[in-house]
Amino acid sequence: MKKFAGFEKGVNLGGWLSQGTYDKKHLDSFISEDDFKVIAAWGVDHVRIPVDYNILETEDGKIIESGFEYIQKAIDMCEKNNLNMILDLHKTIGFSFHPGYNENGLFESKALQERFYTLWERLARRFGRYSENVAFEILNEVTDKEYSDEWNRISAAAIKKIRLYAPQTKILLGGYWNNSVDALADLAPPYDENVVYTFHCYDPFLFTHQAAYWLDNMPDELRISYPGNISDYRRTMKEIGLDYIQDYLDVSDSGFDASYFEKRFETAVRICEERGTSLYCGEYGVINNSEPEDALKWFEDIHSAFEKLGISRAAWTYKKVDFGLSDEHMKSVIDKLITLL
Repeated sequence: MKKFAGFEKGVNLGGWLSQGTYDKKHLDSFISEDDFKVIAAWGVDHVRIPVDYNILETEDGKIIESGFEYIQKAIDMCEKNNLNMILDLHKTIGFSFHPGYNENGLFESKALQERFYTLWERLARRFGRYSENVAFEILNEVTDKEYSDEWNRISAAAIKKIRLYAPQTKILLGGYWNNSVDALADLAPPYDENVVYTFHCYDPFLFTHQAAYWLDNMPDELRISYPGNISDYRRTMKEIGLDYIQDYLDVSDSGFDASYFEKRFETAVRICEERGTSLYCGEYGVINNSEPEDALKWFEDIHSAFEKLGISRAAWTYKKVDFGLSDEHMKSVIDKLITLL
């Protein structure tokens, strides 16, 4: 499979320019140059930085210059610390992966689609010159399968606009079901040789999201260990009303291990080989409600599959946002964990 050179091992900076507050105090202080130094010392080659449209433009589409300056600051700090960067549009006007943000209409409204294209034109104008070190991810986690055909059309139109100003920049493209690995087959063939397919993986969901407060029907007291048995996971998810989230596609009824992840990813690898593109896992991680030793076992298994199959990746996430790798919760295993990233 084609290698995603320069973006093979990374970490997300969630909670900074996305999934946090938009006030200046937070934006100025949540991530500092010291954090980039720490990440570089972990031995990764890039960071993935989620960005919300709210810091880049007003509701009526006017540019917020300070938002673009934060992206420039991130690029400068990456360059200083020998890191590459993925600029991920985590939320755009009219769409977010999280229904709580009340962003609706992108897939139905031509006007909102034009806003989406215009925003990417602006980003490409500013940052397309960094094509060796900065990649673009045009939208995070398309949700419903019914959006598939329209997303293929919208994404192709967006890439066409981007290419006017950033002809060589790597562009990451994911599918429905929140960037499911199982949606990649329904993506349109890569627009050009610089398009990379991306997916997210939080299997088994009940373990990686145990007691997640933002999920309906998720018990606050639920604790799940790893590895476990897929049949047990399915039964528990059905009992608490979360079975609609994931069925594990009948991969196996044995316990989770590295071979499970290899089976989950092997079809995606084949698709990328056939279409001449690279494969990138933009998010994977374990909520801090888990036991650190169990989280470490999970990382060992998924990383084994990544390495065997040649899949590039970025762990979710550097700090806080309920999954923080550098948080106090992970202190007992962080030294071992960073050797896997």
